[in-house]
Amino acid sequence: MSSAISARVQALGLALEPAGSPAANYVSRVQVGDLLFISGQVPRKGDQAVWLGRVGDTLTEDEGRQAARQAALGVLAHLADAVGDDLARVLRVVRLGVFVACTPEFNRQSAVADGASDLMVEVLGEAGRHARTAVGVASLPRGVAVEVEAIIQIES
Repeated sequence: MSSAISARVQALGLALEPAGSPAANYVSRVQVGDLLFISGQVPRKGDQAVWLGRVGDTLTEDEGRQAARQAALGVLAHLADAVGDDLARVLRVVRLGVFVACTPEFNRQSAVADGASDLMVEVLGEAGRHARTAVGVASLPRGVAVEVEAIIQIES
């Protein structure tokens, strides 16, 4: 099994894009001690936001899961950048926060968030298991369906 985060992602038939730049007056990630805080990542391909809409309206639950998976790739891109793509430096995904743009009636935010959670475990193994919050919201930046943020313990 590879010790590079990008290789583990590639083995799943996916690819890490370069870690994106912040869209406003904040930074994409901050390290405090051995904790890496990664700002909310939206599903994107290049500079283009993808998976636009609201779950329960223009998107299905399964499409929401795919959007969460795509947003989680952004988290992994920032993680790989921060640790020099070295999986051995990743000690634990401590927490994921998953925000789901959805209708008021939609109540399966947790199922949508599984798209991000599952990817963390697929790529990082046991270190990818985490605490999580999944919250439904009226809208998200750029009109995306999902945003994912993370706190990850890394070896300094």
